[in-house]
Amino acid sequence: MDDKSSRNQKPINRNIKQEQLDQYRVQNTGKPMTTQEGKKRSQDQDQLKAGIRGPSLRQDYEFFEKMSHFTHEEIPERVVHARGYSAHGEFECYQSMRHVTKAGFLQEAGKKTPITVRFSTVQGAKGSYDTARDLRCKGVKLYTEEGNVDLTTIAMPVLINQDAMKFPDAMHAYQAKQADDIPTASGAHDRFWDYVANNPEALHMVLWIMSDRGILRSYRMMESWSINTYLFVNEQNVATFVRYVWKPVLGVHSLLQDEALKIGGLDPDFHRRDLREAIDKGAFPEYELGVQLIPMEDEFKFDFDVLDPSKFWPEELVPVQMVGKLTLNRNIDNYFTESEQVAFNPANVVPGIDFSNDPVLQGRLMAYRDTQHHRLGSANYVELPINKPICPFHNNQRRGFMRQRIDVDKVNYHQNSLAGNTPYTVPPEEGGYQDYPGKVEGYKIRARSDSFKDYFSQPRIFWNSLTPIEKQHTIDGLSYQVGSVKSESVRQQVVDILVNVDREMASIVADNIGVNPPSGSNVPVSTSYASLSQANTPKYAYTQKVGVLIGDDFNGQEVTHVLNTLKQYGVFVDIISDKLGTVTGTDGTTLKVDKTFMTSSPYLVDSLYVVGGCSRNQAKFNQDIMNFVQNAYTHYKPIGVASTGESCIQTSENNNLAGVVFATNNPNFGEEFVSAIAQQRFWNRK
Repeated sequence: MDDKSSRNQKPINRNIKQEQLDQYRVQNTGKPMTTQEGKKRSQDQDQLKAGIRGPSLRQDYEFFEKMSHFTHEEIPERVVHARGYSAHGEFECYQSMRHVTKAGFLQEAGKKTPITVRFSTVQGAKGSYDTARDLRCKGVKLYTEEGNVDLTTIAMPVLINQDAMKFPDAMHAYQAKQADDIPTASGAHDRFWDYVANNPEALHMVLWIMSDRGILRSYRMMESWSINTYLFVNEQNVATFVRYVWKPVLGVHSLLQDEALKIGGLDPDFHRRDLREAIDKGAFPEYELGVQLIPMEDEFKFDFDVLDPSKFWPEELVPVQMVGKLTLNRNIDNYFTESEQVAFNPANVVPGIDFSNDPVLQGRLMAYRDTQHHRLGSANYVELPINKPICPFHNNQRRGFMRQRIDVDKVNYHQNSLAGNTPYTVPPEEGGYQDYPGKVEGYKIRARSDSFKDYFSQPRIFWNSLTPIEKQHTIDGLSYQVGSVKSESVRQQVVDILVNVDREMASIVADNIGVNPPSGSNVPVSTSYASLSQANTPKYAYTQKVGVLIGDDFNGQEVTHVLNTLKQYGVFVDIISDKLGTVTGTDGTTLKVDKTFMTSSPYLVDSLYVVGGCSRNQAKFNQDIMNFVQNAYTHYKPIGVASTGESCIQTSENNNLAGVVFATNNPNFGEEFVSAIAQQRFWNRK
């Protein structure tokens, strides 16, 4: 039977990983309460005491089990990426990549692989807020038929350090200071910027974080890169340098700095709630997987080092080839077991994927397993359902905390006769993993390649590639963060290193933060790449959230038509009024209110549909709408105005109402409003 016929006989939409996890999913509703060992409980309100007013007894095992489990419920936080959230889905291969890799999940078009993904911030603790200005991680665990592949990426194509030896220093400087554990989820402090000023390799990534990229709108709109350079290896044992990039189908979009700060207080769970709600509504987040490939013989062809993780590979020079699509189509059922316990490790690869000499990747290959062992308490963390591969695994490891497997073999060592020398090794031609035989030579040394030492050319290219509004946002980010630094010396040092990127930008920041303008000038690089600007990203109205500001006595026919149009285009809607319940139109149309002016905010929606109407407290109702409108207008958001809402829009010579669409005498209002929603921001507004 040929491959195509075999494929056609596979069950449609079968997800083997979810079938495996189903064995561990338990529904407790409607079941009797028992101890962990299965003894039915007759009471769960009081400790066992010596008399009704007496002391509790040591023999109360039921209390001890319940309380000791509670006191041990939390595992240690991840030292970075503590704040995260997960979802399930599948990866579908677009085309065979067998010409460059023998990895099974990339061998045939249409092949689907179950996955779990975890998004996270870096600096903040587990209880911090989602929208902090930060770099973000996207870990994807592919449960392939050959074993797990862990693809860890971050929302910038460059890293803060060039060698893993420096990573603890960068994070120690970035995280809260040891004296008072302040600040949480922010790099706006002396120690971090002192590090940046004195470690020039850090500047490139920091510039990305200070741009719009550092305050993304949604995990559904997050582009992410592998940073590290891996190897693809094909059946002929020919290797190719490869970097991965996930591109969101919805495009890459960001919040404004003011919005990110406000949302952090209004809804600390903004990103995780957004992800979960989209999946619940069937608007499954999608990301295309792209690869950038460089032949081994071209290692020294470019003006950047292909092994330097603090440098990006420009798409214009190294094209991105789309090889598949990731779809998140199922929410997790239990945050702890499916997100807190999921453990990633870039060393988890399959035949066809290997490692380059990237000095950060080389360090990560050791650090991740050690970290997971520490967090989860045992080398047996791979047996946890969320980490367990879908393919069988056999070895001679037997013991350790929380061992779940019941291995019944007589021997547990290799080279034996009692078990026929099993489990046996597998030759490469039958699927056994074989390390790529790359040539290694040289003296033992602690040093860094001179080709890594161009610290400013690529940051300059990134700056050149930004639009004027993106540059202004980056200046705002720098001015806010560095302006929070107490040490004048550190502020001056930051400006003095920023001048290497752009003299005008550094001078503006210097003026904003109260230090001397920098001497010197930026590096003489004029190159720019369109792929680095978010201005060129796809834009859709689909899944954008519209706040409908409405009271009683609205035009039912008009509003119903508009809401149906929004639904047709997949726009999310929140009906917002002064109280929960329903609002009623002049024709008897009723709408259920989702949120009130008190429980919602203009910061939590992407655009407004201003309907207006009547309320018992009309003055306050009108004022609440005006507050929403003013905020949305100053943040450049689209605003649709119903025929009954025009009094809420104040026109004058000082505003041009760009992005404001009126329904009165406009038969195409619905379509025009949807078009404005897709635009998302109107930077020409005044």
